[in-house]
Amino acid sequence: MKKFICLFMLVGFIISNVALAQDKKQLTAEGANYMNPDMFPKRLSQISWRGGSDKYAYIKDKNIVSARYNSKDAKPILSLEKLSKAIVDAGGKELKRFPYIIWIDKDIFIAIQRSKYFLYDLKENEAKFINETPMGAQNVKIDKKNFVIAYTKDNNLFVSIKGKEVAVTNNEDKNLISGQSVSRNEFGIDGGIFWSPEGNSVAYYTKDVSKVSDYPIVDVTARVAEHNPIKYPMAGMDSEHVTLSVYNVETEKTVTLKTEGPYDQYLTSVTWSPDEKNIYVALLNREQNHAKLNKYDANTGELVKTLFEEKDEKYVEPQFPLYFPHGDSRKFIWMSQRDGYNHMYLYTSEGKLIRQLTKGEWIVTGFLGFDNNNRKAFFTSTEVSPLDRTAYSVTMSGKKTRITPQDGTHSMILNSTGKYAIDIYSDTTVARVYQIVNAKGKVTSTLLKDVDPVEDYAFGKTTVGTVKNNEGTDLYYRLITPADFDPNKKYPAIVYVYGGPHAQMITNSWLAGAGFWLNYMANQGYVVFTVDSRGSFGRGLAFEQAIHRNLGTVEVEDQVAGVNYLKTLPYVDADKIGVDGWSYGGFMTIAMMTDHPEIFKVGVAGGPVVDWKYYEIMYGERYMDTPEENPEGYKNANLMNKIKNLQGRLLVMHGAIDPTVVWQHSLQLLNQAIADDKILDYYVYPKHEHNVRGKDRANMFKKIMDYFNTHLK
Repeated sequence: MKKFICLFMLVGFIISNVALAQDKKQLTAEGANYMNPDMFPKRLSQISWRGGSDKYAYIKDKNIVSARYNSKDAKPILSLEKLSKAIVDAGGKELKRFPYIIWIDKDIFIAIQRSKYFLYDLKENEAKFINETPMGAQNVKIDKKNFVIAYTKDNNLFVSIKGKEVAVTNNEDKNLISGQSVSRNEFGIDGGIFWSPEGNSVAYYTKDVSKVSDYPIVDVTARVAEHNPIKYPMAGMDSEHVTLSVYNVETEKTVTLKTEGPYDQYLTSVTWSPDEKNIYVALLNREQNHAKLNKYDANTGELVKTLFEEKDEKYVEPQFPLYFPHGDSRKFIWMSQRDGYNHMYLYTSEGKLIRQLTKGEWIVTGFLGFDNNNRKAFFTSTEVSPLDRTAYSVTMSGKKTRITPQDGTHSMILNSTGKYAIDIYSDTTVARVYQIVNAKGKVTSTLLKDVDPVEDYAFGKTTVGTVKNNEGTDLYYRLITPADFDPNKKYPAIVYVYGGPHAQMITNSWLAGAGFWLNYMANQGYVVFTVDSRGSFGRGLAFEQAIHRNLGTVEVEDQVAGVNYLKTLPYVDADKIGVDGWSYGGFMTIAMMTDHPEIFKVGVAGGPVVDWKYYEIMYGERYMDTPEENPEGYKNANLMNKIKNLQGRLLVMHGAIDPTVVWQHSLQLLNQAIADDKILDYYVYPKHEHNVRGKDRANMFKKIMDYFNTHLK
């Protein structure tokens, strides 16, 4: 009788679960592509502190609204209509929506209308034209002191002073490129223009790419296909030469820092001293195992001294600038992984270590700022767990205080005094919350409470846990089941994989970092499983460096360890396991299918790295060294040597104008598969680069889903 009652209850639960899922809206491929704005978590548009005040502001209902830190009731302080009239009076055009604004102090902000910049004063209720850039200007950066704008056109750098254009460089040779990002955005580099603190000078990169090979990118949409070559430095080949120069806006003189060293060294962590007398630069050798932090005279370009050096037998990876306290050029904070975890070190400007400010088996993930007395520094870290990003303050003597009361993933906007921060956070059950916290971690006001934007949609259950790999190390996994999940059924499984450096798939954030696409896949009748294997971000240097010189080995082992756990679940069909991934995940997809054809029956590999010698120098040589230095590693990681092992169905997708993982990779794989008499399915997006974006992404989702439905179900 008891068995009958339990069975009756279980059947009732299943029927109820299925009925509930059917009553809700179904997630579509278009919805998975975030094409329905109602499915986004609510946000407060352009939320920021009003200069150095304790008042916050954001855009709401065609108004800028504002309040003090301890109030959630923000009131209108400026309407769109009023701002539009002021900008028209100052020579601009009528505003249909609020432009991007930058607060200068509590009553003054810069409003950017396309290429024109206006200064609006709330007290005076008027706007003033301050500067503009020409049409086509790129890499635009404004100095917030004097409102001079630096920008690039083609391969040269310019500044605009009250609308007057001044050429900083005059590179006639197209191989000389100034003011743009270098080193393919590795080493924390995200631009090539660096304004001095008071706006008197601007530092900028120049890269000489004359030795770098031209790589053919072909636009097939033209009637006669057009050749648009890019500079692409492949591993082991010639690289670019980078220099750093300083242009003085008043004197119009330029000096180039004397960063003597090998032609192909890297220059990163570029930082001005607060007094504008010096520039600090980290010089990293091409082998990426030896970094020097140098101090230069900004007026002469001369080397003042090397402050210290860092070495590692595998690689050193500086990713942050120096952080100087407000107005204090005598000391700075330096980020380093020298003890195995990324931590903060306090130095004098002469290179003497004062103390290590943070320590532990966790990493500092971001720097937020200092308080107004320069007694505390604020940062985010993984101290709670590798899945979380919580915020702390630390005194200059090393005393640490947590300032985010909840676990989860926090994004902080610190005000200039360090007394308050706008805290935007989520976790696996919270879509998004905006709150103000003080320096002691107390919530002073909640501006936007959690609203589940997909409450009316059928979403399955997401579970986060750990599984041990072959060495006994815990690996984090995420498991998503369908919305109409029936524990008595057997479901095919899809392993969604990335597995490479600088990425973390599983986080303590809304949907556990999965997004809509993986939930859409689950709702098509699959269990969707993801593991953050060794090599991925957030676990410290040893965990990341485990893949060094042998990509596609321990990561695959860890994925298989995850799958072995997956196969123990009674509702998983162990004979129907697929794998899907893009970029490094595409590489992993093919490696997993060819190393373990007995496990993975169907795979979809997008934009896959196939042969690492075709990949770029900066990233590739960090993890693999050069093909000449590591021939065995390159051979073992080369998927063309493995495609003969393929047994299941494999779909390879690629963007035809991909400048990151060039199309050659998958074309070579296709060529080798033909030679090995292996059948691949192949799908190209002729107008897309390294990923398929825009409305075509929904088409990609449909293609992937159709492939799994056809061959795995």
